[in-house]
Amino acid sequence: MGKKYEEARSKLDRDKRYSLQEGCELVKVVAPAKFDETVECAARLGVNPRHADQMIRSSVSLPHGTGKTVRVLVFAKGDRATQAKDAGADFVGSDEIVTQIQEGWLDFDVAIATPDMMGLVGRLGRILGPRNLMPNPKVGTVTMDVATAVRERKAGRIEFRTERTGIIHAPIGKVSFEADALRENLEAFLRTLQRLKPSTAKGKYFKSVSLASTMGPGIRLDTNEVQAMVTD
Repeated sequence: MGKKYEEARSKLDRDKRYSLQEGCELVKVVAPAKFDETVECAARLGVNPRHADQMIRSSVSLPHGTGKTVRVLVFAKGDRATQAKDAGADFVGSDEIVTQIQEGWLDFDVAIATPDMMGLVGRLGRILGPRNLMPNPKVGTVTMDVATAVRERKAGRIEFRTERTGIIHAPIGKVSFEADALRENLEAFLRTLQRLKPSTAKGKYFKSVSLASTMGPGIRLDTNEVQAMVTD
């Protein structure tokens, strides 16, 4: 670990579980890099992702966005393609885009498709799937309303899914954000996780929640406060 990281970590009480507001203030203070680091939340949930009914995958619109410029690709034809372009999509196409991706082009962050295009897009499963770029109806990226989907992604709608360990990682902003904006984004994300709680999940749902910037140390949050906040 680098000297800057160790200096940042020394500012934290490793035995303390911080409030949401304290965490959002501290993550800005202990971010060691000179660039505008991304702030990420990691939530370990009381679910077993090996059970299909406990695998969580969805999306949420953050009230203050992510602070990141999102490049959106839309697989569509005809009027839907025109609507996607008008809504601000960076790339729009069908067969020619599939060929480009098969040849190694991947200069986009989100892929959206109309349902009729999924037969074509399905050929890209081995390329897009491992990169979490495959359009999926569960997160709203397979839809006829491509204009709304494009605008939401541009405005800061994020996708997330449970990892094999039961942890969900999600970006909630940048260290340049005001602490209050980070907290409001964080609360929106956590409330969404609560709404998605599987009926078969037993015991404590939020087992641990932490914040960290790209290069900074993890800041553990008070899960009792988290639980109270999401159920108020």
